[in-house]
Amino acid sequence: MRPSTSASALLPPPTCFSRLPTLRSFVGLRWSAPRFQVRERAAAVVGIFSGTPGCSLRLGVPALTVFRPHQRAAVVRNEHAQNADFPRNYSKREKKPFPIPVLELRRRAKERMKAAQGKPKRPLPPPKNGMLVRRLIPVAYKLYNARILLINNLRKLMKVVPVKGCKYCSEIHVGSVGHPFRTCRGMMSDQRRGEHDWGSTLAEAVFLPVEAYHLEDRLGKHEDDLPEPEPDRFKQALLEELRFDEIIAPSSPEETAALAEETLKAWETVRDGALKLMKGYAVRVCGYCPEAHVGPTGHKARNCGAFKHQQRNGQHGWQAAVLDDLIPPRYVWHMPESGEELQRELKTFYGQAPAVVELCIQGGAEVPEKYKATMRLDIGMPSSLKEAEMVI
Repeated sequence: MRPSTSASALLPPPTCFSRLPTLRSFVGLRWSAPRFQVRERAAAVVGIFSGTPGCSLRLGVPALTVFRPHQRAAVVRNEHAQNADFPRNYSKREKKPFPIPVLELRRRAKERMKAAQGKPKRPLPPPKNGMLVRRLIPVAYKLYNARILLINNLRKLMKVVPVKGCKYCSEIHVGSVGHPFRTCRGMMSDQRRGEHDWGSTLAEAVFLPVEAYHLEDRLGKHEDDLPEPEPDRFKQALLEELRFDEIIAPSSPEETAALAEETLKAWETVRDGALKLMKGYAVRVCGYCPEAHVGPTGHKARNCGAFKHQQRNGQHGWQAAVLDDLIPPRYVWHMPESGEELQRELKTFYGQAPAVVELCIQGGAEVPEKYKATMRLDIGMPSSLKEAEMVI
């Protein structure tokens, strides 16, 4: 039999020169968008045992990560992510996810019910009680005028910056020639092997109009003995859409660039204003189709024709809407600044941007910071397919 030995018999005598150096291993880059830092992990925690005076013995034992505040870590700060994934395209057979998980909604409902026990019922706040939110009236005027300005400017820009649309599907491309990617899922796409049939399109394909049922005032007209205080206080002039014969294309590159900057500013105003209004006025969207409804609850019309609508008898699956449901951005491929046509083999290296933003950028506007991540401007384009295959 092999003689048993204890752990203490294998250790050297406790002298001042028997201290074991702390082992460390490099972990790598820990990403925490929008900034990342280099971290170190200690491979062992050192246990100290008292020995002879002035000396100590250290034993390395596995433990958790050890941080030393006096050591300076290399930190690289980046306010905007270099690259970001594109928004996911959900299948027609897949229900949209809830903005807030169902379990969290149930937990909040239970907390509200528990907090309301034994207390008098509170009156409904505006706009659920049919009254207007006064502070949002100027925002509504500004949003409406920005939307009309955006539509008029898009029609002007599309006269100098061409936009192509597929004849069989809803995909569009900003450029004189459509992209070569075989992503068509329209009629007879299998015969064309997914290739698009490009043609001209309208401004409604770049900036999608989302329609909703108009609700009348449920409380009816106000009584005559209760007049509105200062009825014309928030009233502003409203813009109108230009007729097609009134649309004049910009005559110079400088005028085109100024028009593109104005259009991009109107796009941001529309999205910011819609987000502010959605915080006061509830918006519902169907989880199966793009039908939207502005109101505390969805309408009762059974006109949903999405996947398995027979099982729901055409009834919509209403849920809380997000900004992209009310103002959907049409993502298109970003053209390189060199002007070269897109290559099918280098599809993974190209970025995307909303169609309105891409149209304004090609018109001469400056690229906004928040769109640079999905546009992948910091990625070097390979010069050939062989060079692309060498990328890890």
